[in-house]
Amino acid sequence: MLRSFRHSPEPVQAPVRKLSLEQQTSICRVAVQAGRIMQQHGAESKLIEETTVRLGKALGLDSVELAITANALILTGLCQGRCITTTRRVYDRGINMHMVCEVQRITIMAEKQLLDEADVVKRLERLQPYKHNRWLVVFMIGLSCACFSHLFGGDWSVFGMTFIASAVAMTFRQEMAHRHHNPILNFGMTAFVATTIAGLAVRYDIGNQPQTVMAASVLLLVPGFPLINAVSDMVKGHISMGISRWFFASLLTLGVAMGIALSMWATGVSGWL
Repeated sequence: MLRSFRHSPEPVQAPVRKLSLEQQTSICRVAVQAGRIMQQHGAESKLIEETTVRLGKALGLDSVELAITANALILTGLCQGRCITTTRRVYDRGINMHMVCEVQRITIMAEKQLLDEADVVKRLERLQPYKHNRWLVVFMIGLSCACFSHLFGGDWSVFGMTFIASAVAMTFRQEMAHRHHNPILNFGMTAFVATTIAGLAVRYDIGNQPQTVMAASVLLLVPGFPLINAVSDMVKGHISMGISRWFFASLLTLGVAMGIALSMWATGVSGWL
């Protein structure tokens, strides 16, 4: 049966904003900077692409095309038949969802015409990663690993040794990160410290399951977030980024394994193998 659409309302067209070449270039730079901040702090590729495209269009571009690689963003903004392409190098700044959420909030406000280009630039420049108190993080990491050891059947002596090993290892990891050491080296050395301290429980037979301390104290080094992002990227069509993130997470895991093996070789303790 045929249906008539003669009386259906026409979609409302948004007024076209005419941009100069300088304005178009500036908007492209703002959009790629927003995507850069998101990628630097651990956002998945699909979210980076959607947010960058939305921000570019909200500021006046006709269309935005974004190519995401492991260490760079390539953005092309189209307006009035002109194409402007810009590239930005991406450096890892650590996982921080506060930064990702703030960029999304700025994008939504730009879409609602609450912010213009100058306001977006100012807000992006003012963004600072929110970080919890380092000693609170150390305490909670130690407590979480200790709780895992208790779930694995360890008694309170095992709980205490796991807490000490993982808390000291987390402190060491924070110091390594603060000095901007390579993440793979950081994970490997942290695993060495945690396993060495945990090996004391095996050597002196502390608790009912001293080998559990060695297994539970390195759980803080599981690269869960990179692995989740890797799978998400591959499922959503960003195959190259997914493979890159998966390979990086595998290298982190390899670094942890080498740190554990080195500690066992140096101390002669291999309680959980």
